[in-house]
Amino acid sequence: MTWELVRDIACAVLMLAGASFCLLGALGLVRLPDLPARLQAATKPQTLGLLLILLGTAFRVSPESAITLVLVVLFQVVTAPVVSQIVGRSAYRSGTLDRSRLVVDDLATQMERDERDRGDT
Repeated sequence: MTWELVRDIACAVLMLAGASFCLLGALGLVRLPDLPARLQAATKPQTLGLLLILLGTAFRVSPESAITLVLVVLFQVVTAPVVSQIVGRSAYRSGTLDRSRLVVDDLATQMERDERDRGDT
């Protein structure tokens, strides 16, 4: 077994696994019932899927290009949770989120405190 064959097999496995995670994330976006569950499906499997696809691609390109792929992975890992948090908080504050389905609601006490503070000034 040559190094080329091992590299090709590893690349194919990583890319197929990444594509599978991306497909599962897309199915979750369509099938899950509420916004928090959809946000979970949009961030976790999509980020892992992209990471696996880029790792598989890194096996096939030059080391200089692989460094660029690492930067893309870092950017995705940093920005996906932040965007998810902003979307979830916006949905909560606008009232489009069904609060009765939440198990823990830490943001309600924070919003009540903010409204009290605004009323005092």
